[in-house]
Amino acid sequence: MSKSKQGILDQDQLVQRLKARDKSALSYLYDNYSAAIYGAISRIINDEDVAEEVLQDAFMKYWDKIGSYDDSKGRLFTWMLNLARNLSIDKLRSKEIKKTKKTDDISTNVYNVENENLIYQNEESIGVKDLMKNLREEERKIVEMVYFKGYTQSEIADETGIPLGTVKTRLRMALKNLRSVLGVG
Repeated sequence: MSKSKQGILDQDQLVQRLKARDKSALSYLYDNYSAAIYGAISRIINDEDVAEEVLQDAFMKYWDKIGSYDDSKGRLFTWMLNLARNLSIDKLRSKEIKKTKKTDDISTNVYNVENENLIYQNEESIGVKDLMKNLREEERKIVEMVYFKGYTQSEIADETGIPLGTVKTRLRMALKNLRSVLGVG
């Protein structure tokens, strides 16, 4: 598998190999993205075993659904993050979790995260840190809450005291700015 000067496989090559069902590409994907994806999952699911299960489910879903990935709609990492986030939320809402956590309020599990349990991937290697620098502070805060902490727009409005319409506008502007920086819209 050819790599760029920094040791990172080009996203287009990676997607192409995944679509060709190249198992070494899946291995590369896991090695380079699993820590970041696990961090996002564990922000939503406060149970290490369940978070690891969702991580495995997410990579199976990436493998199964790679054909539906469309690079004109966003970067591979964003697509992966959204799938993992949705799987995490689905898991929290599942009967299995509700049964084991009868006395726990699920909403507290979504945002109750212990920092020492988080695993971060070097943001430089996936370019997130540089992309976020292009946003205004108020846009960056909204994007972080939606995509990295699992908040809904309504929850952000409640949490921050910002009107829902303003939250929606800031998120829309942030995504527009990110698309412009990436040259996809």
